[in-house]
Amino acid sequence: MATVLDHTIVPSIDRQKSVEFYNRIFGFENLGEVGPFLAVRVNETFNLDFRDSKPGDFHSIHYAFAMDAEEFEAAFTKIKESGIPYGDGPRDQENMKGPGMTAGALGQGKAVYFKDPSGHVLEIKTY
Repeated sequence: MATVLDHTIVPSIDRQKSVEFYNRIFGFENLGEVGPFLAVRVNETFNLDFRDSKPGDFHSIHYAFAMDAEEFEAAFTKIKESGIPYGDGPRDQENMKGPGMTAGALGQGKAVYFKDPSGHVLEIKTY
């Protein structure tokens, strides 16, 4: 078996709001309460576990999600329809331009950057 990332804990100001956001934008499966967390299944090998945290108790974390071109366009459409500020690069997360071309694990790819309700910087990418 290849080594893969199984899950990560995501600090959130409101874990329920975060789960609803990730379900709306990405269509991730809501797993409900998993121990002290609310969790979503990103894919068959990876979950995000949301933990309530107070503002100021954590720093923004960058999460990049690679997807096929059709999934990318669907997520980007949901971002725009939701009125979420977005941008074409990691330093231009709210310039309302994009997608841009940025580097990732598989080389250069089309990408859009935006923030979740807790201020984490998200990236959707397609190669």
